[in-house]
Amino acid sequence: MTASLLLAFLWVIAANISAMLPSRDNYWTRAYVLIAVGVPLLGYVTYQNGPWWGMAFLVAGASMLRWPLIYLGRWMKRKIDHGEG
Repeated sequence: MTASLLLAFLWVIAANISAMLPSRDNYWTRAYVLIAVGVPLLGYVTYQNGPWWGMAFLVAGASMLRWPLIYLGRWMKRKIDHGEG
């Protein structure tokens, strides 16, 4: 197993553990930290193991961080609908 996959699996475990712990801010701080660590890790996984593993890690990360993605999609839709740039 490559170092990038090992780090990716540790990221998945950390994301699951952080979701189980109570939070006062609805987990947003933890989500920001997971995103900040996960994006470079996604590039590392893709570089070291190829695009299929990169896509697998992207899907895994998106499934765990679905609410930030939902809010991003809503924000982008609002920007497009109102013609703001």
